[in-house]
Amino acid sequence: MFAAFLTIHSSGDRAMGDESVTPPKRVIWAAEPVVILPNQPKPIKYFQHTWGSSVYPIGNGRLGCTVYGGIAEERLQFNEDTLWTGDEDDTGAYQNFGEMFITLEGHADASPGGSKYRRELDIEKALHTITYEVAGVHYRREYFASHPANVLVFRFTADKKGAYAGTVSLKDAHAGETNAVGNTITISGKLGGNIGLAYEAQATILSEGGSVSAADGIVSFKACDSLVILLDAGTDYLNRRDSGWKQEHPHRRICERLAAASKRSFDDLLAEHLKDYQQLFNRVTLDLGATAAETHNLTTADRLSAYRKNTPDPDLEETLFQYARYLMISSSRPGDMPATLQGVWNPYNWPPWRSDYHTDVNVEMNYWFVDQANLSECFLPLAEWVNSIREVRREATKKEFNVRGWATRSENGIFGGATYHWVPGDASWVAQNLWDHYAFTLDKEYLRTRAYPVMKELCEYWEDSLKTRPDGRFVSPKSQSPEHGPFAEGNSYEQQLAWDLFSNYIEASEALGVDREYREKVAAMRARLLGPQIGKWGQLQEWAEDLDDPNDQHRHLSHLIAVHPGRQISPRTTPELAEAAKVSMNARGDGATGWSKAWKICIWARLHDGDRAYKLLGEFVRNNVYPNLFGYHPPFQIDCNFGYAAGVCEMLVQSHMGSIHLLPALPKAWPAGSVKGLRARGGFEVDVAWKDGKLTEVALRSKLGNPCKVRYGEKVVELKTKPGDARRLNPSLQ
Repeated sequence: MFAAFLTIHSSGDRAMGDESVTPPKRVIWAAEPVVILPNQPKPIKYFQHTWGSSVYPIGNGRLGCTVYGGIAEERLQFNEDTLWTGDEDDTGAYQNFGEMFITLEGHADASPGGSKYRRELDIEKALHTITYEVAGVHYRREYFASHPANVLVFRFTADKKGAYAGTVSLKDAHAGETNAVGNTITISGKLGGNIGLAYEAQATILSEGGSVSAADGIVSFKACDSLVILLDAGTDYLNRRDSGWKQEHPHRRICERLAAASKRSFDDLLAEHLKDYQQLFNRVTLDLGATAAETHNLTTADRLSAYRKNTPDPDLEETLFQYARYLMISSSRPGDMPATLQGVWNPYNWPPWRSDYHTDVNVEMNYWFVDQANLSECFLPLAEWVNSIREVRREATKKEFNVRGWATRSENGIFGGATYHWVPGDASWVAQNLWDHYAFTLDKEYLRTRAYPVMKELCEYWEDSLKTRPDGRFVSPKSQSPEHGPFAEGNSYEQQLAWDLFSNYIEASEALGVDREYREKVAAMRARLLGPQIGKWGQLQEWAEDLDDPNDQHRHLSHLIAVHPGRQISPRTTPELAEAAKVSMNARGDGATGWSKAWKICIWARLHDGDRAYKLLGEFVRNNVYPNLFGYHPPFQIDCNFGYAAGVCEMLVQSHMGSIHLLPALPKAWPAGSVKGLRARGGFEVDVAWKDGKLTEVALRSKLGNPCKVRYGEKVVELKTKPGDARRLNPSLQ
């Protein structure tokens, strides 16, 4: 059976505030509001801030909002994906845009424990709902981020007319101007620095019944039956260097979007939002087994607490996978910026690690799972960002190293500026993401205009930069294996990424039918690269020389890229190297940060050890997840969530070695289940069901009509397909 996910009772299924109904499954929910701190702590204390652990996020790709859910005062912190400091030399940082506060008269004495309070995030609908009771009146709030209307939408209703009175205010995070006229509040200003983006946000308050008025930068409302608040924000950023990174001021665009949304009903906006969002979200369903019914009655925080005490909860494991898909849809849409270290959510002006595009694993990890989880559209912002910064990086690289092509440092911003160490392999790692998107979609226009130019430039970088050893082998120039160890020539990070880049470039050149001579030169360079080495204690070496410390448990796994996300090492093609990779993985241990643990899930899955992958998956859920399911890396780091989803994908279906490998790392903990809608390289969509730990059924849909190989265990079949073909195979692949 393919499960239907995250269904919840609609307002028509139960009376508002009726807690006698069993809570629906697979909804992130809490029975208490977040305690709102009177003053936001300074960044050095970010790990103590409730923002990272208890807020619920909504987003439409461009706009993000985190919801506190207070009763007497609602606090809504919001972001827009282009509000950055920095320039072409400095990374800068992703910025907090501001906050909206809604204070409600008569709610100050409401007791959370006695208010029948409930807040939930339904990730099947991308809808945040809060219900509670004050003085016998049932109140309801519904929040969502509309991608089609491109605004944030907040509705406040009650079962008593005239129940709403209070104020709405906006707080600018950058000390700009605040004005309120009629039913609209505006904040606007300009960031400092060489580029200095102009920004603006507007909130429009619409009411049924009662009155709305503005004074002193605040909008007040009295005796209203209901409220709809629309919020929009923007900057004058444009991802084109030849335009000075700027376009017109955002004021006109914001006014037009809010005016258009104001003419429509809440129900109309919601229906449009659901259609748009579910067209993406509903492509994949996952069933990993049944969770006890009583567990569904627990809040998400209590479910996590029970999981930590070894109460099985496969529904929670499924929800974390789908939550990653929710976060990706909400923070990375075509035409917008790619997801940062925190997606599109950040409450700081100087956030941890700048909330930037970290290229020594983190931004790559963000996008590992996107195509496989059937969200290929969400990948495109990464390709557009890379395309926009290429020229800046070429100039910086020429100045630093006097070579063609380009490299980058590990911290990167939206204007091409980069800081921290120069790590030559980083750019090639991002190019691996670019190639993989093509491998799934086979979109030749994308390959020709976005992926291939980058890959060729990076091949030129390595052509000019590789060093020749006395034995004739090519090694990379001195650099560090992120983010530790000596600076040395030929570290495995760069060697493996150069091999991967050359391999992908060769295939890309052949697919486009271009640059045959340069393709042959790249193939010759690949043949001379120093390959993976096995060290004195049986490990896969991290450096060209045998320098590895068996007691090193560093969080980075840079010398294992050839296993995942690369394809140079596999148990089926290079068994000795795969065994050496296991030795290295065992030495690294199963601890470390959330994103590192997520990567370990992926690597063990690629090594076909499902039980070890599941051990790490369980530890991730127990130790690296907040009550709101954000990945723990103070205050929150979204690659934890995205890496977890990549690990689940790799456990169930792999396609990087030339075949569609079914259930390559199925753990004993998931004896029965199914997944529907995963993508495989070559333009395929796959459904898989299993029982008693064994495959029971496969459905394969061919998008493009390519031939393919399907593997289950030692059984391999070759299929010829036509565009649109749908095949069902039994456990014998017949």
